[in-house]
Amino acid sequence: MKEINHTMMQYFEWYLPNDCNLWNVVAQKASRFNKMGITSIWLPPAQKSAAGINDTGYGCYDLYDLGEFYQKGTVRTKYGTKEEYLNAIRSLQNAGIKVLADIVLNHRLGADEKQDVIACRVDSENRLRSISDYKTISAWTKYNFDGRNNKYSSFKMNWSHFNAIDYDCNTNENDIFRFYGKHFSLDVDQEKGNFDYLMGADVDFNNLDTVDELNFWGKWFYDTTHVDGFRLDAVKHIRSSFYKRWLHDLNQEFNTHLYTVGEYFSYNIDSLINYLEYNTEVDTLFDVPLHGHFMEASRKAGDYDMRYILEDTLVDRRPSKAVTFVDNHDTEPGQILESWIDSWFKPLAYALIMLRDKGIPCIFYGDYYGVPQYNIPPMKDFLDILLLTRKYLAYGKQHDYFDDPNLIGWTREGDYYHQDSGVAVVLSDGEGGGKQMNIGKNLADTVLYDCTGNVKETVYVDKNGNGIFYCNGGSVSVWIKKDNMYNL
Repeated sequence: MKEINHTMMQYFEWYLPNDCNLWNVVAQKASRFNKMGITSIWLPPAQKSAAGINDTGYGCYDLYDLGEFYQKGTVRTKYGTKEEYLNAIRSLQNAGIKVLADIVLNHRLGADEKQDVIACRVDSENRLRSISDYKTISAWTKYNFDGRNNKYSSFKMNWSHFNAIDYDCNTNENDIFRFYGKHFSLDVDQEKGNFDYLMGADVDFNNLDTVDELNFWGKWFYDTTHVDGFRLDAVKHIRSSFYKRWLHDLNQEFNTHLYTVGEYFSYNIDSLINYLEYNTEVDTLFDVPLHGHFMEASRKAGDYDMRYILEDTLVDRRPSKAVTFVDNHDTEPGQILESWIDSWFKPLAYALIMLRDKGIPCIFYGDYYGVPQYNIPPMKDFLDILLLTRKYLAYGKQHDYFDDPNLIGWTREGDYYHQDSGVAVVLSDGEGGGKQMNIGKNLADTVLYDCTGNVKETVYVDKNGNGIFYCNGGSVSVWIKKDNMYNL
């Protein structure tokens, strides 16, 4: 059976203009993305957020307001209206592309009123340690959602639905204040002793009313949007038992399986594996350890041992659970998790995630279209080449040649179902050079060329599938059959 490789795209970056037009633009481009081999698109958070049209979506205010009600100074969100959001989903799905909704359940921002709450300070580097006596603070914790006027849900939020906050209005102090009678969930990441608290008013997943409301909202959201799955924000900060039950109940309610990819931002591979082994309802996680390897390799400029670039990554240890990526909105310049991959290394990194046989690669909007905020140019032309190569040619048995610290490569033999399929990839973080590799019999006795255009000469593959494939220094070359039917 002929199937194409799966490829995800993150269709936003942090510094997009607040022109409220993203939903319309992605709807218009749906058919083109399908032709390029994009099989799923991750859309940004759609709910009304604290800063209105200036909010990227992670400062969550009202989960039920998808750009429908006048709240936070606007009806529309940064990306458009509810109707435009639903139209974007339908347009992508009609073009054969699955839609992943980004959902933010960990915290809330933009409360409507302050409340007096008894709380104590918590050591920011060891959240299990209290560093003050209890006292009364003034906290933004009351959410009335007046603009929605009880439509869809009459549930209001107050301090009892949270366990901590980061600001005392009485003293104008920023710190972590844990509320009296509250405790942080234990089944979260153990960084900083306990990483339940992330930001804003921290949702208390030990509160049964809160959990019941989130269960109700999940069913409302799916029934409203009929998305194909979710990108789960900040899962390392949310008790893992919550999503285990939440996803199970949602799938049971609608007799479906909603694909999920979780954001567990940790370079510790064991933490990711432990989460996946416990929470079997979450299909995949983003391969943050691999991103860390890319960052290190790009900054060492030739002093990194490329033979081990995949070692102890999710795609190495649990390949069926890995969504691989190069950069995303959180790793962009200026963000709290900034870890931007140097531009010279990005083509190498994208080849490593897009042309191999394991993992689902995710292309970042900021790489594809550029990031004008930081004068970062687009990689669209190069990524289009990799997209088409992945869609049509990157199939078949894989042979790795990770046998040199600065010059590595691999081949894919191709298969019966994809005409002219098969590819050889060579990349170097050093001086470049040639590598003898076997590409199999599908492309034996043929001439191959570097579809990236980095190397101009062609390569002849002998009757046994052997050839010597080249790449330039600090570069990547992708070798495919010359004059193939796809005209890459």
